[in-house]
Amino acid sequence: MTKAELIEEVSGAVEMTRKDSEVIIDAIVDSVVRALRRGDKIEIRGFGSFGTRQRQPRVGRNPKTGARVEVPARRVPFFKPSKEVKSLVNSNPSAAVPDS
Repeated sequence: MTKAELIEEVSGAVEMTRKDSEVIIDAIVDSVVRALRRGDKIEIRGFGSFGTRQRQPRVGRNPKTGARVEVPARRVPFFKPSKEVKSLVNSNPSAAVPDS
């Protein structure tokens, strides 16, 4: 699903204009990104949590030349789905997905 498809889905579900739905989606995404930059953890009950993890520096290889490359330490975002989302994703595909 793309961002545009998500905006269409939201605008249809809450009977808003596409433009209003786009503003809401943009605000949510911007809030999540700002929180992750600060190092905060975001938890949405029943959906999952977003956070960052620290990756240690390491020595990598250029796949084309085989040359050694120093990869610096960095923070990477991650998403951990809730048990509810995991069970819905792994449930019988022919079962109806609730529209909540």
